[in-house]
Amino acid sequence: MYLNNGSVVRAMTIAGSDSGGGAGIQADLKTFAAFDVYGSSCITALTAQNTLDVLGIIEMTPEFVQLQLQSILDDIGTHALKTGMLSNENIIHVVAQTLQQYKVTNIVVDPVMISKSGKSLLSYSAIQAMKEQLLPLADILTPNLPEAETLCGYPITTFEQCLQAAQDLASLGPRIVIIKGGHANEGDGPSSHVVDLVFDGENFTSFHSPRIPSHKTHGTGCTFSAAITAGLARGMNFLNAIASAKSFVQDAIEAATDWDVGNGYGPTNHSVAIRIAEGVVAGYSYIRKDGGWMRCEEISV
Repeated sequence: MYLNNGSVVRAMTIAGSDSGGGAGIQADLKTFAAFDVYGSSCITALTAQNTLDVLGIIEMTPEFVQLQLQSILDDIGTHALKTGMLSNENIIHVVAQTLQQYKVTNIVVDPVMISKSGKSLLSYSAIQAMKEQLLPLADILTPNLPEAETLCGYPITTFEQCLQAAQDLASLGPRIVIIKGGHANEGDGPSSHVVDLVFDGENFTSFHSPRIPSHKTHGTGCTFSAAITAGLARGMNFLNAIASAKSFVQDAIEAATDWDVGNGYGPTNHSVAIRIAEGVVAGYSYIRKDGGWMRCEEISV
């Protein structure tokens, strides 16, 4: 277990439970464990799902969500926290109110809205509540392109639109915005690289990694945000935490390519070794090379 000044480092996830084990609370806790961080959880909803579909959802009451949060924050505490599936506007209100009450820091918001199978996980009123109540508390916001489009209210199909979207989302309160590029297309098909764009209110920084042809991508958004949370809990700065998280997701997808778990979008392999990034500098593009990250101008081609 990772220690900071003799104290066990802790991270918390507020999200839904995935009965298939690839996303949600289960993916978050697996990721925390991979980063040697003690993980706690607050479950917002139970889902009956597998790699093919979400068959049913039972939401927790806002009162029980609040009780879970208080039980952890009053006793165990946390050095960083992430949110995932929050289900409805009442739960979002309780979460935002409690995080403010306890003055929680290092908050990562993964604005989960749609499942991998296409099931809607958040209503319009809940999206508005997220924008108004939760995003102003976020240190890091991690939308994919469809989520960024929903939050911004306009289509994002070009790199220039990604730049604008990052700025518009930052104006809602998050200190750092990451527009994830996993859904981006190049021409008529998926691009050969995944580019994640990071905006810190002043600098744009991008991370480029080869796209892995695999259907083992269930829970990648949860895993990415949980890995960032674990990095922040360990005391990493935001860029090193993001780079380490992107490496972890990349390796986890690659390691699960030949898995036979499920018949749809299968889970990633959370047992891969972590790669801790160091010395990442804002304002540059970084290319994945030999398991690490190198600034573009440092790469000979």
